[in-house]
This record gives sequence, structure tokens and C-alpha cells, in this order.
Amino acid sequence: MRILVSGATGYVGSRLIPRLVASGHEVSCMMRDASRAPTRVAKSTRLVVADALRPESLAAAMQGIDVAYYLIHSMSASGGDFQERDRLAAHNFAVAARQAGVDRIIYLGGLASETSQISLHLKSRHETGEALRRFGPPVTEFRAGIVVGNGSVSFELIRYLTERLPIMICPRWVITRTQPIAIDDVLDYLVTALQSPESTGQVIEIGGATIETYRSMMLTYARARRLRRWLLRVPVLTPRLSSYWLRLVTPIPTSIARPLIEGLRTEVVCRSTRAAELFPAIRPMGYAAAIEKTLTRTLPDDSLRETLPCRPAHVFARRGGILCDVRQVVTDASPKDLFSVITHLGGSNGYLYANSLWRIRGWLDLCLGGVGMTRNLGRGPVNKSDHVDFWYVQDLEADRRLLLRAEMKLPGRAWLEFLLTPQLSGRTLVGCYAWFQPRGLLGELYWWTLYPIHILIFRGMVQAVCRKAAGSVTMQADTAEMR
Repeated sequence: MRILVSGATGYVGSRLIPRLVASGHEVSCMMRDASRAPTRVAKSTRLVVADALRPESLAAAMQGIDVAYYLIHSMSASGGDFQERDRLAAHNFAVAARQAGVDRIIYLGGLASETSQISLHLKSRHETGEALRRFGPPVTEFRAGIVVGNGSVSFELIRYLTERLPIMICPRWVITRTQPIAIDDVLDYLVTALQSPESTGQVIEIGGATIETYRSMMLTYARARRLRRWLLRVPVLTPRLSSYWLRLVTPIPTSIARPLIEGLRTEVVCRSTRAAELFPAIRPMGYAAAIEKTLTRTLPDDSLRETLPCRPAHVFARRGGILCDVRQVVTDASPKDLFSVITHLGGSNGYLYANSLWRIRGWLDLCLGGVGMTRNLGRGPVNKSDHVDFWYVQDLEADRRLLLRAEMKLPGRAWLEFLLTPQLSGRTLVGCYAWFQPRGLLGELYWWTLYPIHILIFRGMVQAVCRKAAGSVTMQADTAEMR
């Protein structure tokens, strides 16, 4: 089929596209800014620039499309009323789809029990579905509650609170019932609906195999991460106060946190069995299994790297519970010469910069019962599965990539990655990625305590690597170009 995915750079859209491509469909990705498209998406799909709030931009995007996925949400946009933007965007999209002869729209909305006092956020999700049905072609509307997966805002809220707060003072909504669903199960429904014509015109509630409360979700997450947490429930925290508290202890903006908090007071449990009747082959997993699958991913992965800005000299980002500090330099040295220098780092060769600080870190690790810097090679380049100092060579691609996993004593997991990318100018972009997955509050404190030292040693090490690889050629790190 010829498929249009709106919201292609969003959480669900960016994960849906690879599945559609793998199924053999011809996929067009609709986004407001094509420069934000991940590399994998740009290579395998057609990119169309359009904005649902600008109806004149939609006609070209809809041309020749059989099925359009509507995955747009205005809550994260700044300024104005997100409900009004949602209604207007849905109206424009539906009208354009009908005029272009699109056969069907598939929409992922929000789940809320009809007997509950519905929040403005969930009410807007339902109104969006109504606008699509009223003005557009036939619609398949899925309604889901909390989506469990790295990067989902509602799941990240649970992650931040549980990781950062050993003792939580919680409002009454922590005992509200909800039916979370794994992102993989959501994607299964969205893809399978293409081959399910009987789902056309249906509103389908989807949820996981277990019914939880927000309290049980946080405690289940804590057990999976081997964290001890205490939750104290009080009746005095209003949604406004709760959103301010969330802004203080999490990076989620108040503009997003407050609508989410309002929604947490609404019971979110499937009342219909239509999903099982229409899609009997899909057996959603329970919350504990979804947590286990989310936390056991291989790190770091390409999807994390692709979400980072491409060319600044220095980038710090937090993605799906992972902290990343990136140093990038453009040099005249070749990837082969650079890789030779990088694979000789450590051991008796040292790290080319601030070696005394590296030795102090190794001594501290030894004092804590770790391996320290006792496994010095220094006899030549490292190979995959080698151990050098407190590093394990997890992955190695000649003249392109070296990934080291830290084996020192840490309140979390850490990696150091070097990535070499040839440029059209004949130069080489050298990227040094320091990845860290903190475990609990101690992990956060560890990262930020050492962050000033990381800035010093990683910047100096990358520059020293480039100088050594370039030999007599002067390194030209044009940071102005990258900014």
C-alpha cells in the first residue's frame, strides 16, 4: 500500500515507519521540518514537508495515498490552546484526505473510561477522533492509555520519579486504575489494521494484559531496577502543585506535565473486547513483561544516536533514561590514521590527555573493589572482546567505530564510543560519545559531580587524538562551521 505517516518524527511514528517499510509498503513521512528526519527514515522513505495547521500544504502530501496514519498531537507545542490546535489540525487533515481520495485514516488516540471525569487532554484526544470521522474518509481509531517504552512521555514520567526519588509524597491519583500497553503491542495493532478491513469505522480500545495503578507501576519499575522506594500518599497535592513538583524533579515542561497529571486522575481501563475480536492473533504482554523488555535493550543503539543534533561541537542530551555527552571535531586526518590512534588508547600508552586524572580514577575504582587499571595492554591496537584498563571492547568496526563498555564500579552503566564519519570535503568528523545510564538518585549525582571533569578530559582527548593522527598537518577544527 501507499501509506502516509503524519507525526513521523514523533515517538510512535518514528517506530512505526520501519515496520511499515519492512512489510513492503511504500511509505511517505509527513513532517514540518525534513532536516529532523532520522537517517534510517530518510534513506528508506519519501519525505514530504507539510503542516496540518496549514491546509494548503496537505494536498501534495496526500496525493496517491491509500491509507494515512494520524499521529499528530499539539500538547507539546508552545503557546495557545492545544485543544483548539488539535481540532483544527484534525479537521484540515481529514478534509485533505477526503479530497485526495484516501481510502482510510488510522488514528491513535487516548483511552478513558466514559464513567470517569475526563481530563482536557483526553477529551481533546476524543474530539480529534470525532473530527477525523466527521470530515474525512472512514477511520480506524485505536485508544490507548500509558504506552510503555523508552521515550514515551508518560512512561518517562514514571521513570524519572522512580529513579530520582527514594521517598515519594504522592497525591490520590497514584491509586487510579490504568491499563498500560507496551509500544511493541501498539505497533502490532497499527500495522495489522492495514490487513483488517473489518476494523474500518471502529473505535478500538487497546491495553496490556494487566490492570495496574500508578503506585504499582512505579513499584514494579523499582523492583526491575533493584531500587528500594517508599510511596507516601497525601490528599493535598492539586494537579497544579503536582505539575510544579514534576517540573522541579524531572525535565518534563510544566506545559506538558499539567495536562498529563490531569489525565492521571482519570481511570484508563478497557471496557470493550473489540480488540480481541478483531485482532485475535495479538496477545498484549503485561506491564512487568513490558518493563523487562524496555530495560533489557542493547545500549547504546543507533536510534539514540540519530536523535542527537548532527554537527555542534558539543552536545548534551537525555534520551530514554540515557545521558549522553558528545564531543565532535572535524580534522584533515584520515579515518584510517584516526582509528589507529584511537585503538592504541589506554594501557601503557595512556589517553593522550590528563593521564593523571585517568590514573586517579583507576586507583579509586581499585579501592572500591573494581578492576582499576591493572589490565594494561599497550602492545598494539585493541581487538573486539579485549580488556584494557577498566574497559571492555564491546564493538569494533575498522576505521569507523570503537565502543568501550566500562567495567569499573559505577551507580549505573557507562560506555565510551568513538565514531569516524568521512565528509564530502575529504575531511573526517570525529565523534566521542560518553553514554551513561544512571541507576537511581546516586547515579544522577555521580554523573553531574564528574561532569565538569568529563568536559575537560574528553575535549582534550579528542583534540589530542586528532593532532596525533594528523601528524605534521595542523588540525583545523572549524567549530564555527559546526555551530
